[in-house]
Amino acid sequence: MSNSADSSGPTPRRIAFRPIRLLTIAIFALAGLIFWISFNTAKGTNIRSDESMLRLSDLIQARSDKNAGLDEKTADMRSEVDALLHRDDDRSAADQRRLRTLERSAGTQKLTGSGVTVTLTDAPPNATPLVSGVPDPQPNDLVIHQQDLQAVVNALWQGGARGIKVMDQRLISTSAVRCVGNTLILQGRVYSPPYKVTAVGDTDALRDALKESPAIQNYQEYVKAYGLGWKVDEHGSTTLPGYSGTIDLHHARPVD
Repeated sequence: MSNSADSSGPTPRRIAFRPIRLLTIAIFALAGLIFWISFNTAKGTNIRSDESMLRLSDLIQARSDKNAGLDEKTADMRSEVDALLHRDDDRSAADQRRLRTLERSAGTQKLTGSGVTVTLTDAPPNATPLVSGVPDPQPNDLVIHQQDLQAVVNALWQGGARGIKVMDQRLISTSAVRCVGNTLILQGRVYSPPYKVTAVGDTDALRDALKESPAIQNYQEYVKAYGLGWKVDEHGSTTLPGYSGTIDLHHARPVD
């Protein structure tokens, strides 16, 4: 009797793991992993519910409101610090006057005086040309842009404004007016139109500066053509708040 296997008997079959089978197994394994992660994340809640999914705009507005609250707390703390600094102030009267002047120039103190408020508003979304021969408006023609707000701010500074606020915030040397879409982002807070820019200064000079600005003259063409909002109000007396946020500028040198 031979110890070798009978060559005429059936040969055992081996399972051939073809690439398609390996891919199928990998897909099922990945699907199972996804289902497990979804279950573990949901913890029994409906993850497809609209209430559980905040829109990006909601998150931005929530952060803006939080920043506004922090600004108020910062302003309160700054007032307390200023009160402590001046309580036992042994500086001369001349030094104290110079300090007050610097604080006013920096925009950290309230400022009261005559001035103007410029209001800019988007045109209606279904606006049609108000002037014959003007083409139908594009979406960008009907909204306030960063360049429009910046033109107003620049013109008011050019007109000798002693201080400016945009919406409810005072501008300082490090302030930047930025727009994303049709929203304004200013010093960590978000605003929607209508936009209000208020300046304290000689009202006649401020009005003249607004009229003479080439950028504002261009904006006025869109006001006439598509109905963008433009309004200038005078104030016999108005008060700008002091800047209450953090100041990132640590060192500066006066320009000769």
